[in-house]
Amino acid sequence: MSKVVERFPAGGPVTVEDLLAALRSAPTDGPLTVGDERVVEFLVAFARRLLRPAVARRHPELASLGFFLRRGELARVRDRVAETPGELRFPRGLVFHVPPANVDTIFVYSWALAALAGNSNVVRISSRSAGAADAVLDALNETLADAHPALRETQRMVTYGRDDAVTAALSAAADLRVIWGGDGSVTDLRRHPLAPHARDVTFPDRSSFTVIGVAGWLAASEAERDAAALGLYNDAYWFDQAACSSPRAVYWIGPAAEAGTAQADLRARLRAVLDGKRPEVDAAMAVQKRVATYGLAVEGTATGIRFDGNDLATVELTDPGDIPRRWLGVGTFPQARVDALADLAPVVVRRDQTVTHFGFDAAELTAFARTVAGRGIDRLVPIGTALDFAATWDGYDLMREFTRITTVGVR
Repeated sequence: MSKVVERFPAGGPVTVEDLLAALRSAPTDGPLTVGDERVVEFLVAFARRLLRPAVARRHPELASLGFFLRRGELARVRDRVAETPGELRFPRGLVFHVPPANVDTIFVYSWALAALAGNSNVVRISSRSAGAADAVLDALNETLADAHPALRETQRMVTYGRDDAVTAALSAAADLRVIWGGDGSVTDLRRHPLAPHARDVTFPDRSSFTVIGVAGWLAASEAERDAAALGLYNDAYWFDQAACSSPRAVYWIGPAAEAGTAQADLRARLRAVLDGKRPEVDAAMAVQKRVATYGLAVEGTATGIRFDGNDLATVELTDPGDIPRRWLGVGTFPQARVDALADLAPVVVRRDQTVTHFGFDAAELTAFARTVAGRGIDRLVPIGTALDFAATWDGYDLMREFTRITTVGVR
């Protein structure tokens, strides 16, 4: 029989049959409910551990996760699925999560929301995950010691190799399957059928970019521009620019003469941030970046390439529409200029997820979103917040996805 290794609650190998049998058993004090206080208490205690200084120093990206799981934020998320007269909310049942290995904390967000919605959950943790993922699992297991038994009985995080039998069994048992990763991962997992009533929520390949208003940048204070450079660093470097919401290009909006001045200013400020942060870029990565960026020149999509050490490369694109949506290596920023934000609308494709911005007001951003009209772009957020997870992600209202509605009508 196929086996998995339990990472949360921590344990040894178990058969997938025994895992599913345990999850089908009624938890202590009754099943979980939408917004269950037992889950809230667990998540709040878990967040406190993530926000401890020792953890934050080693893994600064976990601070965002800790803030997301604070009691006030959980209350706002829970309010999204508050019951209304004649409309009751219930958990979907068993949710099977398959997160990516390259963003090793994303699994916590979807799992936490699914648990808050009252679901039992199985999360496959990649055997390649390490660092922040291990810190998360350690904190989860520490928190479990003081948690209600229902959490141990309904939530599992497991590791297993390429075992189609396990994936097939978990998929067949699931009421909802959540797939993160590339298009290939989504397609591969869909080989394993779900029950007729079940369905997938998928997060396939996405790409993101930054827009900066030239006038807004040049009018900003020194402190505001320094903060924006730090924000760009956080957006791009925390997950090696591989997260779906990490910007992989920068568009400058405004006159050409002033745009050159603004570009040089941002590059200098980002260089200063990098000199202080000293991100690790190994030799293999540095070589890959050069191959990828010079490849753009060979293709005719780049008119200029500049390397400032191994950790920063800027590429001048021949045309705004030449944005390379593939990953080019951490710290690589193709750039282009257009006169107005609306000029970028034809460039947008369905794959585009996040636009981080600086130098625009709400009316300008709203007008741009209306021009794009849903053909792409799921979120427009300030520079520095690209990786801040929200309960609405990739166009999904996740709490609604993780619950089901029963209507009650009377004559």
